[in-house]
Amino acid sequence: MPGAHILLVEDDEELREVICRNLRARGHNVIEARDAQTALANLCATTFDLVLLDINLPDQTGWDVLRISTAEGWIHPMGLPGHPEMLPVVILSAVRVNPRRVAEFHPLAYLPKPFPMEALLRISAEMAERRSAHPESA
Repeated sequence: MPGAHILLVEDDEELREVICRNLRARGHNVIEARDAQTALANLCATTFDLVLLDINLPDQTGWDVLRISTAEGWIHPMGLPGHPEMLPVVILSAVRVNPRRVAEFHPLAYLPKPFPMEALLRISAEMAERRSAHPESA
């Protein structure tokens, strides 16, 4: 089974390298972004199966990335009817996330840092399975 196509948005270099190494070892294709502008450029240009999104970025917040990419139609919040092309987003954050923000954007998951790598790997494997089950959306 081919891996998922994942956008990893994380400014912490060490954490980004650890996540990438683990995901790539399991056959996932990972595109890295260190800031919001790079993330937005990738979301505009490429189709992903999953976005792993840090909230505290050097230029804007992860919430800004979600707000802009949703407004542009590059992603659709999970759980909203009528959007078969919904892009799953996993929020990664070292700070406590406001529940209203989570409710606003409907991410697939919220993983507070430090998070168990197994949780991230499980979600990525599920997205790879989803891709295999629906190749027309890949």
